Amino acid sequence: MELFSNIWQHPKTSVTGVLICLVTIAGVLSQQGITLGNAGTGTMVTLIAAVATALLGLLSKDPGSPASLPTSSKLGCLALIMLLFMLPFETGCTQQQKVNVAQEIVNWTPVLVSTADTVSAAVQALDPATVLILGPVTVALNAFAPEVQKAAQAYLANPSQSTLQVLQAVVLQIQQDATKALLAAAKITNPASQALAVKDVNLVATIANTLLALVQSISTKTQVAAMAAQVHVTLAQVRPLMDQNALEAASLRVSGDLALNHAPTVNQFFAYEAQSGF
Repeated sequence: MELFSNIWQHPKTSVTGVLICLVTIAGVLSQQGITLGNAGTGTMVTLIAAVATALLGLLSKDPGSPASLPTSSKLGCLALIMLLFMLPFETGCTQQQKVNVAQEIVNWTPVLVSTADTVSAAVQALDPATVLILGPVTVALNAFAPEVQKAAQAYLANPSQSTLQVLQAVVLQIQQDATKALLAAAKITNPASQALAVKDVNLVATIANTLLALVQSISTKTQVAAMAAQVHVTLAQVRPLMDQNALEAASLRVSGDLALNHAPTVNQFFAYEAQSGF
């Protein structure tokens, strides 16, 4: 208890030193993508840094101004000691939350596999010019979809960093392939074939982007940034081609499955993805 005795005897110096330490540590944690959980729309790390910075400002005084009252300093010490006791219990995404998200991803993958197969067959039935443009892309989507299913099942069975990295890679690939397919569909000159192709590809793209959002929710900021570095086609480039209603319906389903308080809107989804580099 000598530590707390020293804090009590030298309140302002102790509080200032620890607050500076908290701001520094919060900066490092934030750079590494460690959040310590959410606080509203922000994170516990940013909240701690903001509170610590604010308290440092309160402790400072203008030249020539009277010194702070000892009572107020010691009240600040009590608050600081309580904060120090609370910090070890603040955690990020819990293991159960990760398991729930992993299960949700697994639940979506059979639909992804069957939809990719259906879309590939539907595109092959369109006019030859459309098949020439879009056929290879949808065939690739159909072939790769089972890999996403395998990676999702592997992560659910063993939620380790290695299985998460594989899941991040395959989800990003199929999301990018679906996005490229939308761009390819826009090049189809036959209006009727183009409308059908865009509609069909959206079936896969909606699921792929839903999986992307789910994977991002169990990834650190550093991991999301690493994924974003591999993005070649952004969502902003294809947003006019995307089925907004389908994305909203998918968001509602996920929110219901995971018992979330509210479903993110389509605008919030695109805003987050743009900010993250997708």
